[in-house]
Amino acid sequence: MTGKSQDLTRGEFCSDSDLGYDRSRTRFVAGEGLSLDERYRLAHLPLVAPGHPAVIPTRAGTDYDQGRHPRVSSLVVPVPWRALFAADSFRELDRDMKASPFAPKIAWHVIEARRERLHATLCGAPVISESQRRQLAQIAPITVELRGLFSGNVNVGRLYLRAYPERRNGANPFHQIQRILARPESSLYLVGLYNLTDHLTAAEAAALAALIDRWWHRPILRFKVSSLWLLWARDDLVLEGGVEEVLPLAG
Repeated sequence: MTGKSQDLTRGEFCSDSDLGYDRSRTRFVAGEGLSLDERYRLAHLPLVAPGHPAVIPTRAGTDYDQGRHPRVSSLVVPVPWRALFAADSFRELDRDMKASPFAPKIAWHVIEARRERLHATLCGAPVISESQRRQLAQIAPITVELRGLFSGNVNVGRLYLRAYPERRNGANPFHQIQRILARPESSLYLVGLYNLTDHLTAAEAAALAALIDRWWHRPILRFKVSSLWLLWARDDLVLEGGVEEVLPLAG
């Protein structure tokens, strides 16, 4: 596996019992297809398959218009895309995806378009104070392991890699970052990668479920997070967006 930054064993990372991946995964039903949910059809499908009849162009009470929204900022963990795409495990996963029966329903062009902005979101962060910047700078770099594949019970149609932070002094260091910014502690740190362009048939859904099971415990990439990004975007895929600020972790 490429991208190792230090000799951490699997037990020294936060586990599925600490995090929310297992309880938040898609529950596939034998003999049934997979339908893109309303959230995905509002926020993602207009960006990857704008002509699809299931697109929800806008909805009262939301800011979405054809998948776009007013500018927002988030604090995120950047993912080194060159190391990820070069990793043997990721190449194997990508081959499995391309050989799957649902491969024609993946928006492959989107992966290329957003590769330099791959990330896992920690929290919304419209404004970060100087005091918060100083506190973040006192945190030591964090080792993270990516594993895959993941499909959730919300935003069904988006497929992710799962980020597992190292356990530090018995705790999740991402929670420390969220507390500094006075944001709720979360348990999902997802790296969005693949987007479906259509609902899946029963056979396609079964193939996806099998891939998720096969890859659930497989490590993809281990890397050290030495800085965070303040990332702005006008859509949930960050097709229109970029890095506002790089915040170093130097403690």
